[in-house]
Amino acid sequence: MTNLPEFKNPIVEQRADPWIYKHTDGYYYFTASVPEYDRLDVRRAQTIQGLADAPAVTVWRKPDHGPLSNLIWAPELHYINEKWYIYFAAADVPEPVNGTFNHRMYVLETDASNPLEGQWVEKGQIITEWESFALDATTFQHNGTLYYVWAQRDYDIPGNSNLYISEMENPWTLKGKQTMLTKPELDWEVIGFLVNEGPAVLKRNGKIFITYSASATDENYCMGLLTADENSDLLDVNSWHKSPQPVFTSAAENGQYGPGHNSFTRTEDDQHDVLVYHGRNYTEITGDPLYDPNRHTRAQVITWNEDGTPNFGKPVPDAGFVRS
Repeated sequence: MTNLPEFKNPIVEQRADPWIYKHTDGYYYFTASVPEYDRLDVRRAQTIQGLADAPAVTVWRKPDHGPLSNLIWAPELHYINEKWYIYFAAADVPEPVNGTFNHRMYVLETDASNPLEGQWVEKGQIITEWESFALDATTFQHNGTLYYVWAQRDYDIPGNSNLYISEMENPWTLKGKQTMLTKPELDWEVIGFLVNEGPAVLKRNGKIFITYSASATDENYCMGLLTADENSDLLDVNSWHKSPQPVFTSAAENGQYGPGHNSFTRTEDDQHDVLVYHGRNYTEITGDPLYDPNRHTRAQVITWNEDGTPNFGKPVPDAGFVRS
């Protein structure tokens, strides 16, 4: 396939865990983790590339104390039943507890037509079957049911986080059983840390795809893929196939390292799916990679294999990149 749209990467600098939502009003809405981990910013533009220069509006800022007072991570902006919701994770302390950070998942709501201008209401914590490190929630609707997919630690399973799915009673409440979809077990999922996190949902070609990210947040960070038939029971783990190999990894030849924690959107003409992700253009990191601010937001068009599965290719070079 030729003449696919291309983007000048990075789209937005120093924004990790990027989320871009294309709304019916003709705008792309963008949110992501900020380097300070202290607030939720939203911006909008009529093109994906235009998000680079769009003003960021702070719609919520963490309090000084309490359960939402530290490490605001991985927000997502969703439009459900004519209201906007921001899903995000926050911790009560800035350091790990029992080997992992102490995050829980929370949601904000506004009924404003423009979420940059809305009054946001805290709807509280998303309660799961047990209390432990939990983050990276996303939602999607299918056949009239609202689903929630997230990462959480089970202390009976080695590692930092597994991926789970549940139905939702409403945009801030789970109902029924929760099913573990995947745990870090393959060699590329357990480098540095045992991690499955950052799920994102794409529905195409009679299938439901869930991408996720694995391993430590350095150059070993990469993306995996789960696939289910659209008519299957999505709460049955046997409905899902886990790809044995990662589907998106570092590409040293293009100067791209640790791509992951993605989302999906569509091109302006609605003809192509777009992979939105973060990555770095270097590997030399001082200290904990979580506190290196240069995970930039990037985007590239997805192609499709003959069997109807997505082909993410390799992370494309940044604008001006010269191969050494």
